[in-house]
Order: sequence, then structure tokens, then C-alpha cells
Amino acid sequence: MTSAQFDFAPLLPAGLPAPAAKWTGLARYSFVGGNNDPDQVPVEGLADAVNSVLRREGKTLATYGLASGPQGYRPLREFLTTKLRRDAGIDCAADDILIVSGSLQALDLVNATLLARGDTVIIEQDTYQGALSRLTRLGVNMVGIPLDDNGMRMDALAAALAGLKAKGITPKYIYTIPTVQNPTGTIMPEARRTELLKLSRQYGVPVFEDDCYADLIWDGRRPPALYAMDETGGVIHIGSFSKSIAPALRVGFIVAPWAMLSRMLALKTDAGSGALEQMVLAEYCAPHFATHVPQLTRGLRAKLDTMMEALNEQFGTSAEFEDPKGGIFLWVKLPDHVDTLKLYQAALAAGVAINPGPEWSTDKAYAGSRLRLCFASPSHQQIREGVAVLAEVCRKEFGVPARIANVEARAKG
Repeated sequence: MTSAQFDFAPLLPAGLPAPAAKWTGLARYSFVGGNNDPDQVPVEGLADAVNSVLRREGKTLATYGLASGPQGYRPLREFLTTKLRRDAGIDCAADDILIVSGSLQALDLVNATLLARGDTVIIEQDTYQGALSRLTRLGVNMVGIPLDDNGMRMDALAAALAGLKAKGITPKYIYTIPTVQNPTGTIMPEARRTELLKLSRQYGVPVFEDDCYADLIWDGRRPPALYAMDETGGVIHIGSFSKSIAPALRVGFIVAPWAMLSRMLALKTDAGSGALEQMVLAEYCAPHFATHVPQLTRGLRAKLDTMMEALNEQFGTSAEFEDPKGGIFLWVKLPDHVDTLKLYQAALAAGVAINPGPEWSTDKAYAGSRLRLCFASPSHQQIREGVAVLAEVCRKEFGVPARIANVEARAKG
């Protein structure tokens, strides 16, 4: 005899997100998420770092925060001060940095510190789905700013700020991914960064700079971070080791003035982010980061080339995209009548996982025929095979790409 199952449904508060589906494994051809190249994870170096740091400092695991305090393992913060100065032009001290459990926790802490239901923020029109979903759940109004080849458009930002001011609204922040934007892969030039900071000061709105992909630039050269260029303390900067080392480690960081950092620290009530991950990263990165990342980006660039070649071969002129300046994503435009939310479902049934554009944009109609493809995780062969399957599904569902277009495209090429 089996007893009836307890019903939790009547106890659930209003406003919860929909229940999660059970995980059934990765699709055969997975072009989704921020997953990286499994062959580029520095396994041997990380294993050596584990043994070395644990033997030397393992006893500090007995103390919350590894006896480094609530801001995170001090050697990792010291490494970051060196890295940020060298790569992003940021001159900060270890005490200006808070280690967090991936950049998603950074987003949550910034939002919890600054936002209340009904507030307004400015955000790039096409942007990180994790940022959009969080703001939606918080009941925050989003004003999306269109992008061009150089990132967020300053004419549109100026118009939006002026329009909000006329209504008596001061946005809580301007969220931007200026260095290898997600999903477009653009890099905002230094002159435009100067313009953005000028508008920030003029309207009294801080800048929230998400620099998660900034390490993955093909030529290794980038403009200085907005945080480095700002002289007023009006920028909050976040970054991550997810793309440069491994996403499953869940280690990110926040750089901010103490007036803000202290508020976020008071809300970080998890007794500290994963200690072993921080110890291993500090041990590995200090000697190896500067040589590991160029090797990683060379491999990613080769996979991007395979992805673009496969799209050109399979879709012909039906797939439009710009060559991104770095990162792990390609933002693809299909013909207007293709609904990528429907394509997503049909493709998944055929074993291909894609990110439909509307999930990555404040303008669902604009992004309706767009999709984001991650090229980092699948192999070169999986990229070619998966794009071919995707093209066949798209042809079956929407009549594109027409087979003749592929032939013509190859002939022209």
C-alpha cells in the first residue's frame, strides 16, 4: 500500500518562476550556453596546482574564507590586481575586489544593492539572457539601446537618457558588455567609451560594466576598461574565470568603490564562495594565465572559422553574420519569416540545440529571426554536422535555405 504524496503546491508563494525541467543530457549537437572547449581546459596544470596549494595551505580550509576574510582568497585577489592592471588598465588594490560564485552572483549582488521593483535600468538591446531574466523577475523596467558594429550606440543612449529625464526618471544603472559583447561579439572603441562615461556623469547614472568575455580577443588587444577610464567612482566592474579557464569552477569577481562593495558584501551571506576553486585558480593563474589564454583563443578562432564556413556552405546567403572580434558566440540573422523560437523546438527534436534570439533581446520582434550559436564546446566535426542538420530542419520548417542558394554561394566563393 502506497501513501499519497504530500502536495507542496498550495504552500508555494506567488511569483515563483516555472518549475525546471529534468535534465536529460546535452543535445548531440549543442550550440548553447557559455560552455567552453573541453580540450582547452588546462587539466594537468590545474591538477598540479591542486596538489601544490593543498599541501602548502590545506589547513586553512578549516577557517571560513581561508583566513583571507569575506572578500575572498587574498592570493587570488592579488593576482587579479596584476591581471587587471596589465590587461584592462584598471589600477585597483586587493581590497577593491570581491570574489563571487561566478558573474551570475555578481549580477545578483549588484541588483540586490541597487534595484527595487518598478525601477528603470538602461541595457543593450541585444544582451546576456541571464541579465534580462533577472531584471524581468525583479519587476524592473528595461530600456534597450540598439547596437552597431562598435557596440552600444551613443546617439540612442543620449536620446533615451534625455527622454527618461523629461519624465522625471533616473535609471539606476547603464548595463553594458563593452568588450566582446554577448551576443554580438563587438568591442566598443575607446572614443565611444569616453562618450558613455560623459553621459553617465551628465545624467548621474552609474555604469555597470560586464567584462566576462574580455580575455577572449583574437589579437589580444583591447581598449581600457570603463572602470579604468572613469575618475568619479561611478563604474561597477565584474569579470569571470568561466571563459578563460572553466565555467564549472564558478568563480567571478566584482571591482567597485568601497561604498558599493561594502553594501554588496553585507548581502553576500553565503559564508564565502568555493574555497578550493579560489586556491587552485590563484596557484595556476599566477604562473600560467598569460600563456594559457592566447593558446585558448587560437583554438576558439579556428572553431569560429569552421562555424562560419559551415554556415556559408549550408545556408548560403540565408544566414547573415559579422565576424566577431572574440568570444565564443556567433549572432546569426536568418530571413525575416524564420521564427527562431519555433526553429529551436524543431532543431532540438533533431538533436541540435540553439539559443533563439528573442531570449537575448529587449526587442523580441527584432530578434525573432536571430539566433546565438556557441562554437566553443563542440568539435570541428560536430560543428559541421550540426550546422548541416540545422539547415535541413530550417529548410523543412521555413523553406530556407533554398538548395540552389547554397550552390550559388559556393560558386561565388
